[in-house]
Amino acid sequence: MSNERKLKGKIKYLIIVPIILALVLMVVVCATMGTDRKETLIASGVILAYILIVSVIYWKMRPVFSATFVDYALDQGRIQKELLKDLAVPYAILDTSGRILWCNKMFKEDICHNEKRAKKRMDYYFPELTSEVFDKVDDSSMELYYDDKTYNALIKKIDMTKVLTDNPEEKKNDEKVISFYLLDVTDLRFYMQENADQKLIAGLLYIDNYDEVMDSTEEVKHSILNALVDRKINMYLANIDAITKRLENDKYFFVFRQKYLQTLKDDKFSLIDEIKNINVGNEIPVTLSMGIGAGTDSFSDCYEYSKVAIGLALGRGGDQVAFKYGDKVTYYGGKSAGTEKTTRVKARVKAQAFEELLANKDKVIIMAHQRPDADAFGSAVGIYRLVTTLGKKGYIVLNEVTSAIKPVVSSFRAADSYDNLLLTSQQAINMVDDDTMLVICDVNRPSITECEELISLCKTVVVFDHHRQSNEAITNATLSYIEPFASSACEMITEMFQYISVKPRIKAVEADAMYAGILIDTDNFLNKTGVRTFEAASYLRKCGADIVRVRKMFRSGINELKERAQGISNAEIFMDVFALSYVEADESLGEAPTVPVAKVANELLNVDGIKASFVVTESKGTLYVSARSIGDVNVQIVMERFNGGGHANIAGVQLKDVHKEEFFDELKTVLKEMYTEGDI
Repeated sequence: MSNERKLKGKIKYLIIVPIILALVLMVVVCATMGTDRKETLIASGVILAYILIVSVIYWKMRPVFSATFVDYALDQGRIQKELLKDLAVPYAILDTSGRILWCNKMFKEDICHNEKRAKKRMDYYFPELTSEVFDKVDDSSMELYYDDKTYNALIKKIDMTKVLTDNPEEKKNDEKVISFYLLDVTDLRFYMQENADQKLIAGLLYIDNYDEVMDSTEEVKHSILNALVDRKINMYLANIDAITKRLENDKYFFVFRQKYLQTLKDDKFSLIDEIKNINVGNEIPVTLSMGIGAGTDSFSDCYEYSKVAIGLALGRGGDQVAFKYGDKVTYYGGKSAGTEKTTRVKARVKAQAFEELLANKDKVIIMAHQRPDADAFGSAVGIYRLVTTLGKKGYIVLNEVTSAIKPVVSSFRAADSYDNLLLTSQQAINMVDDDTMLVICDVNRPSITECEELISLCKTVVVFDHHRQSNEAITNATLSYIEPFASSACEMITEMFQYISVKPRIKAVEADAMYAGILIDTDNFLNKTGVRTFEAASYLRKCGADIVRVRKMFRSGINELKERAQGISNAEIFMDVFALSYVEADESLGEAPTVPVAKVANELLNVDGIKASFVVTESKGTLYVSARSIGDVNVQIVMERFNGGGHANIAGVQLKDVHKEEFFDELKTVLKEMYTEGDI
């Protein structure tokens, strides 16, 4: 009825407009020609006759016009309905809950399989299309899968009150409906995947410890070992149809198609473990690292990605795979702690490079990570001694003196020669100019340094660290010396003392600080301790480090002993190999008991059967986690799941606005998953 009224209104409008124009014309004729002339009377008569004829025709033909237009509209509606019914695209009309109100022939054939009545809800065919989905949708598209086909679903909500009429009486029973199209994109997705599968991916494979392995093997067996390693690598890469080229004795380049990438992931790059089983009398097992680059249409970019990836894998200690897909980096393996490098060539090269950079600078600002520990402060002191020996001014950024370094800092403040040594972040920022070098020690993640702003302000940035690298890195470093095999940053700096042109005269208080850094990071020479660690400690002893003095500095107070006892009493054993515990922080003390937490984590490793320990404490909205391990469990890759890091045996993380109950629930899930799958 409403459509008919609209149609009649439009026809009436088409008749009335000419009549009004005719009347206007008659007025114009009378006005221009005068009312008493014969021509005016004739023209007016003709116009009146026209008006009379049009009016009669309208009244006589009105029913015919209406019927003709209505029939035409109905015919058009039938045509559109038939076209929708035979449309070669599955189409349906749904109510707002997802129930099918009407569907075309194609929908019945492809989706309903010619059922007599397709009155089921849409989630019967597509479980993901629940009523909640349709409630939220107005106009969107999504990808759906049905009967081995992929569809692009176009969903649009239509308000029928706006489509049908503006009459309030007819709005009462009108509802919203959903228009639902399904476009079959199976072939399109297939060919897109085929195209992606044919893309080339670049990879680099380095044998981590080639020289060390050869040195530990009889010379007559070198060729046999080389042949076995080469054969194992080539056979593994042949399984993915890769082209392999040996660049050097310990370096390989390979190219393979992207279709085999998932095969390698599912296999978890088993070559890493297989290569370790080669034994022809070599005392040290062979380990290798791989860097793979993908995620770009340019093969040259893939190769550049692979070079970045292999650098990350080696920077994390080797024996693992780094896969760089665009900006995202994923790691596989890395379960072992790595093999210590006995050669000091790298230390000598870095020391000389550092000295050359320093030659053109006037002053050096040194900073470590937030809430610095003994190793962070000790290594900063070591760098200070290096730069002052070479005739430059040195300053250390220190915003907070924690209980972990309070005894050491106090000894420096008691000495007269270190009055201007320590700066706050703001003081350091104000001091920066073109002749300033920034040295970052014991950390390689910009977000947790004492003052991240300094990194962008200084043109020359140098990094010295012994932690494994993560995805977050200091990208503008002029010189970077990251040695994951080192026990501590203090060990690295101590080695560099021996290779600069001017031999430094280390004061006793400085030697104590560096010796304390090594002592704390190795847990009294029990963790990550190698030959070079003892050599560095011996050098510091010669320079005046006093073991008794250092031990007195780090004696525990009664409150710390109570906190450690509390942490041990709160411990629980998970999966028979993990110890989980917590220490309640005393807010009146003003800082988190991170030192007792770390010591509790170390002590829990003395429990029979425990392979790793995780101890936490909460303070001022931050959860501090210390992770320790002994044996094969790599706690670093566990902490990386929480955006933390560290070493294979010592790691940690700080989490904002996370409670210990939430953390332990997630940690248990991660440990169960990784331990079951052999990732740790």
